Amino acid sequence: QVQLVESGGGLVQAGGSLTLSCAASGSDLSLRAIGWYRQVSGQQRELVAYITYGRTDFYSDFAKGRFAISRNNADNTVRLQMNSLRPEDTGAYFCLVCSAYRCTASGEGHWGLGTQVTVSS
Repeated sequence: QVQLVESGGGLVQAGGSLTLSCAASGSDLSLRAIGWYRQVSGQQRELVAYITYGRTDFYSDFAKGRFAISRNNADNTVRLQMNSLRPEDTGAYFCLVCSAYRCTASGEGHWGLGTQVTVSS
């Protein structure tokens, strides 16, 4: 059983920053990647970034250079630092403990409930 607690969403002006946190607990977390996904209005849920247990990170193109994902294996916490936010980044952001050592675009694993990010212009 995996439990996820997400925090850090909110309202920010364009160009601002937010940090999302995901605290995971439960069994079998070792060797599993943890990722952040988002669902923006009218679109399917998409991968933002993920990080492996060995701290190798991966970013979708829209996140490269603006977002940074980090992981603390001691307490199974993953953070997503988001900088230079744009109005089109507005949406619900979800943490996922992925089923394997990496995360897939479609996202398989244990989902959190999500946290809302709103970027005003």
